[in-house]
Amino acid sequence: MARHKDTVWTLADRMPGWDGAQLAVLMDIRDELKVLNRIIGCGNAIDIPNILRRIDANTKKKTNRKK
Repeated sequence: MARHKDTVWTLADRMPGWDGAQLAVLMDIRDELKVLNRIIGCGNAIDIPNILRRIDANTKKKTNRKK
C-alpha cells in the first residue's frame, strides 16, 4: 500500500479515493504523535512539574512571624 505521506490532497483522478486520503492523513497524524510521544516521554520532559514545584517553593516570599 502506498503511503502518500505529506501529500497535498486535491480532488484529482491520479489520487486515491477519499478513503485512501483519509487513511493517509490518519497515518501522518499517527507518525507525528509517535514523534511527540518520544519527545515528551524523555526524562527531562517528565521531570518538568517537579522542577517547577521546586522553583515555586524556593522563590516564595517568606512571611514574617509575629511573636
